[in-house]
Amino acid sequence: MELAPWHWVVLIGLAILLFGSKKLPELGKGLGEGFKGFKEGLKGITDETPKPTETAHAVTPKPEPAAKSAAPKAETAVEEPVGK
Repeated sequence: MELAPWHWVVLIGLAILLFGSKKLPELGKGLGEGFKGFKEGLKGITDETPKPTETAHAVTPKPEPAAKSAAPKAETAVEEPVGK
C-alpha cells in the first residue's frame, strides 16, 4: 500500500492539529535523537560480538605416514630365452 501525496498532506495536517505547530519541532528533535541513540546502541552491540576470524583457530591435521599395504607388490615376470 503506497501513500499518495495527498495522504501525506492529510497526515501532516492532523499532526499539526493534534500537537500544535510549536510542539512539532520538539517532537521531531526527540524522534531524531531517539533514532540516533538506537543506531549507536546497535553499533555498540555489533562491535562487541566477536567475529569468527578473531576467535576461530584453524587447525590443520598432521599428515599420516604412508601406510604400507598388506598385499605384496606384483613382481614383473622376466622371460628367459628358450633353448639356450
